[in-house]
Amino acid sequence: MAVLRLILGDQLSLGLASLQDGDNQQDWILMAEVKEEATYVKHHKKKIAFLFSAMRHFSHQLVREGFQVIYKTYDCPNNLGSLFKEVEAAIKQKQLTKLILTHPGEYRVLQDMQSWQKKLGIPVEIRQDQRFLASLEEFAEWAKDRKQLRMEFFYREMRKKWHILMDDQKPVGDKWNFDSANRNALPVGVEPPAPTKFKPDTITQDVIDLVEREFADHFGSLDNFHYATTQEQAEQVLQAFIDERLVNFGEYQDAMAQGQPWMFHSHIGLYLNCGLLTPKQVIEAAEQAYRQHKLPLNSVEGFIRQILGWREYVRGLYWLKMPAFKSQNYLDARRPLPAFFWDSQTKMNCIKQCVQETNDNAYAHHIQRLMVLGNFALLAGLSVEDVNEWYLLVYADAYEWVELPNVSGMVLFADGGVLASKPYAASGNYINKMSNYCKSCTYKVSVKTGPKACPFNYLYWDFLSRHQDKLGNNPRLGMPYRTLAKMTDEKRQVIAHDSQRFLTAMDKSEEV
Repeated sequence: MAVLRLILGDQLSLGLASLQDGDNQQDWILMAEVKEEATYVKHHKKKIAFLFSAMRHFSHQLVREGFQVIYKTYDCPNNLGSLFKEVEAAIKQKQLTKLILTHPGEYRVLQDMQSWQKKLGIPVEIRQDQRFLASLEEFAEWAKDRKQLRMEFFYREMRKKWHILMDDQKPVGDKWNFDSANRNALPVGVEPPAPTKFKPDTITQDVIDLVEREFADHFGSLDNFHYATTQEQAEQVLQAFIDERLVNFGEYQDAMAQGQPWMFHSHIGLYLNCGLLTPKQVIEAAEQAYRQHKLPLNSVEGFIRQILGWREYVRGLYWLKMPAFKSQNYLDARRPLPAFFWDSQTKMNCIKQCVQETNDNAYAHHIQRLMVLGNFALLAGLSVEDVNEWYLLVYADAYEWVELPNVSGMVLFADGGVLASKPYAASGNYINKMSNYCKSCTYKVSVKTGPKACPFNYLYWDFLSRHQDKLGNNPRLGMPYRTLAKMTDEKRQVIAHDSQRFLTAMDKSEEV
């Protein structure tokens, strides 16, 4: 039986389920750069360039491994524009009798694939994505009958299952979580190592030229493209992180600094999420560094928690809650996305820095995404749909399975508390504590109201006031609501006035 094996752009792993038990003499592998996937949102130019280049490099690796590969480039004259049409054409051309694929990362793609067997008239087998460390069935079983689906408890189960950072049945260091040690700002004079960079080879340069030509109206810059595009290069990025950054990752993982987009982070999210690295491989490398080189436990545990805990958790939650997850809007947030999320033209220096770095790199670290850009989106009541689309298209590591739970659940509290126990709302004080952005800002973080005040300050209290009916009884918001209750009517009116003034100006596309 001759089989077609479809490999998607985020499935660039030789250990992929759909590549197993094949007959290299009869079977064919199909990979395609299709318009349908590249443009359903206007992905960042660097994101498209990275994925197309990584796909092309991986197709060459498959050929070297002895596989027969059909590869359709984006500008190929007979590119049919959709995955299904390419599958249908390959089956007819090669007279194949079965289609095997690995479970995709997006609900809309899975829905489409589930109709293919009837359309094609041949068996279609969708295999579990074994690159993840928790199956969807395992997560659903863990979630069953639980009133609260907290990541921390799932993470502990995963630590036990895989025996990661464990001493027999106890966690190393007698604690599951060292997050309290990981909240320091970057001291003056501490310089993070430069990121690992690779000069584009011929394949990557061809892709960069194609993206500049075909996706000129998409967000983002293609300048200084330096990302890894092969498994070997991705492993070099991982090793450089282990050797150079992991020692300080924990202490400074929440820190932000102007002109320092990379900090002590690993920069491997895009490689994990497309398959050039596997979570098991990354976690084992970090634990080995702890065991052999005595790296700080708070750094190693904090890093492993992001992958073994958070990454696995949001994937499980996504599939458990879809499709309803996508339409949730608990706080009725509907304000259109302001122009400065695209052009960075704002007097708020923290926003300006994070948007500009996102434009330049298709990357921002998690605190920039959550506590600057996301915090503003939450406080301003920006449209859930618009914010989700923005996060999905601007970051090279973004796929809906990881983006939607983080944005709708953690950033916007649109799920009403399924993922997070409280909204991640904060005034300008948090940003000032964790960064040096405020020192170069037009606004004054020490001023609470009026034209010179940091907008985060009054928007924070206005957010709490607007949503008191839904959030007022949240036990984790007891302190700020008690503070709000002690404010005079006059002060609350000033906060509401300043907030309305700012938001009206923003809606009119005035510079704010």
